[in-house]
Amino acid sequence: MSRTLMHRSPRAEVGGRRRRLLRAGFYIHLWLGVLSTIALIAISITGILLNHKRGLGLMPDVPHQRTAPFAAALSLERLGYAALVAAPVAAKQGWKAGDALDVGLIDRMDVRPRDGVVKVRLRDKASTEMTVDLATGTVLHTGRRGDVFLEKLHSGEAFGGRMVILSDIAGIALVLTLITGYWLWLAPKLGRAAQESDPEAAG
Repeated sequence: MSRTLMHRSPRAEVGGRRRRLLRAGFYIHLWLGVLSTIALIAISITGILLNHKRGLGLMPDVPHQRTAPFAAALSLERLGYAALVAAPVAAKQGWKAGDALDVGLIDRMDVRPRDGVVKVRLRDKASTEMTVDLATGTVLHTGRRGDVFLEKLHSGEAFGGRMVILSDIAGIALVLTLITGYWLWLAPKLGRAAQESDPEAAG
């Protein structure tokens, strides 16, 4: 009996290692979940809102029929100029009709040939956007893009360009949390199955 107490069997050592792994997996699962909760909740909520941004009115939906073939579209320079003429924020920043096109005011131009429009978004706090007819240069709509801040919050860019790594870290944490969660669920089942298949281990 004393010899049995002094020398642990290989099966006991395997069981001890399994318990230590389960304990480590539990704490990894726990603290990853705790530390990444805020980021994951923010990413989840903003993702849901972005999926329904049209219905929520965060992105202007301007119905429009093409007025001419795409081959007849005006140049991007003329379309950008037409957008700035209609943008009140451009005047606030010192730009006025008759000046050369200031591309520094424009963040992006989203050309949509099928709809016959280009969406010109400005580089301002409100992310003002003008929807312009590709063929005529007529400004069809001017308004704020409410989904831009959500996109930046979703990616982490709202806290600075380099902070997009926050969403990467949150994504990695979620993957590890799922893996450790499955491990904590499966490992005991696999251990019991191994014992049931080995009568000596069960005894």
